Amino acid sequence: QVQLVESGGGLVQPGGSLRLSCTASGRIISINDMGWYRQAPGKERELVAGITRGGSTHYADSVKGRFTISRDNTKNTVYLQMGSLKPEDTAVYYCNADIVLPFSSMRDYWGQGTQVTVSS
Repeated sequence: QVQLVESGGGLVQPGGSLRLSCTASGRIISINDMGWYRQAPGKERELVAGITRGGSTHYADSVKGRFTISRDNTKNTVYLQMGSLKPEDTAVYYCNADIVLPFSSMRDYWGQGTQVTVSS
């Protein structure tokens, strides 16, 4: 069984910063792509940023230059450093990872989500 546990969400003022973390645990053979998605009330879930095992990254246009995704493969952890936050960044942020378990093909796993609220 695999768990993705996120942390670091909260309330922040516009222009502020937050750092999200997500750690995968379980009988993991390897983790390939990891990413962060978000879902605002009344909207569909959208990709925020992704990172390959080798460290290649991509971002949604709305967060380029403000957010940075990184990962520590030794800790099975992915991070999202968010800066210059705007009210429109308010959403539940979800971690996602493509994980290989023993005797199993690669599968897509999700965290439970962490709330980020940007408000004065």
